[in-house]
Amino acid sequence: MSVVTRFAPSPTGYLHIGGARTALFNWLYARRMGGVFLLRIEDTDRARSTPEAIDAIIDGMNWLDLQHDGEITYQFARAPRHREAAEAMIARGTAFRCYMTAEEQDAVRAQAHAEGRAIRSPYRDGKSPPSSDAAFVVRLRAPDDGDVLNADLIQGDVRIKAPDIDDLVLLRADGNPTYMLSVVVDDHDMGVTHVIRGDDHLTNAARQIPIFHAMGWTPPKFAHVPLIHGEDGKKLSKRHGAQAVHEWRDMGYLPEAMNAYLMRLGWSPGHDDILGKEEAVPLFDIGQIGKAPSRLDFKKLDSVNAHFMALADDARLARLVEEHIAARDGAALREDARAALTRAVPVLKKRAKTIPELADQTRFLLAKRPLTLDDAAKSLMKEEFKQRLGRLRGVLEKESAWDHVSLGAALKAFATSEGVGLGQIGPGLRAALSGGTPAPDLGQALELLGREEALARIADQV
Repeated sequence: MSVVTRFAPSPTGYLHIGGARTALFNWLYARRMGGVFLLRIEDTDRARSTPEAIDAIIDGMNWLDLQHDGEITYQFARAPRHREAAEAMIARGTAFRCYMTAEEQDAVRAQAHAEGRAIRSPYRDGKSPPSSDAAFVVRLRAPDDGDVLNADLIQGDVRIKAPDIDDLVLLRADGNPTYMLSVVVDDHDMGVTHVIRGDDHLTNAARQIPIFHAMGWTPPKFAHVPLIHGEDGKKLSKRHGAQAVHEWRDMGYLPEAMNAYLMRLGWSPGHDDILGKEEAVPLFDIGQIGKAPSRLDFKKLDSVNAHFMALADDARLARLVEEHIAARDGAALREDARAALTRAVPVLKKRAKTIPELADQTRFLLAKRPLTLDDAAKSLMKEEFKQRLGRLRGVLEKESAWDHVSLGAALKAFATSEGVGLGQIGPGLRAALSGGTPAPDLGQALELLGREEALARIADQV
């Protein structure tokens, strides 16, 4: 039987990184097994589901390049099919119409809780309705004995005693299906073979398995993934910072880095190599997912992102940096600045962990003359040093090869001729070239600025 997995987010908010990891694990397993990865939008909560949230989920999936197979399934549109399944269960005798009033339900619930058992409706065994037009819900006839077994692929065997499962409501009094019914019917009709989701759904499996059995269907295999916690070991929340995928994108992380990092939150291929998602496909195994919650480690994420920044296409990085600078400064780059950025990215990208950091490292290059020096840079521009800087400018002006290797050698030779160490020249020269903003080593900075611009910046300070 071909493997079919699904990612089934509720569009009541943006795509959370926990959801993104769930989608990634489903994608990886489907690709590993040569199967199908489906996307279902569980939009039955009409009050909280929004088109904006749906768009954000799809946008996040596209950004992570987690492409689903086939068309998107929208759960709310399938409500008639869910009602049909409920009627079929009534016909099979595995569900029934329950006419309890709100007051009667409260009394039954209170008695069940007092006796330490699940709710059992008095209508499950054929009690007559109070009237021909009485309102009713449809409930599952929960199993009376034995255990409900979930042979979970991550958590191991999870057993719940059948008498502990309520006569669950499948259809509300207004005819709308409940989440439990909709999920089961959709998973069956979509041919889902493996349900990989967060372990906050673990108890739901014990409720959904009896619904599968009530329809005479074989339940899928379940794999409940431990949740992601913050660095403090507590459940991820707003206090831990960014949670939505688009926030991580805006913070300057690359999608391939997010995938590489998220897949290692809970799963290990048995080594510490950084893997892209395509590289991980032949290695992915649900059985290698741990049972303990994973912790976000921002330093590790930065390290993974730096790895992929160094490997990324230069033109793509230049575009991302340009977009960041335009958003930050509220203006598009000049043509000459764009050309300078294109020259600099291959050199500077190996020093940056994120797109904003890379953008900061290009500030010195894109600044307009005359530079505004920060206080630390100004303090270096004493009269004696300015005279030495003037002599250095004369030497550099005669340099025939304007590349970082030749320029680095020229700086060392000049320091020797002056009878000082390079440490007495470098900081002041860097200040003249950058104004105090981050910059690469001096040879690289001179080369990236170009002969004309570099000499002009030195002259400004002399």
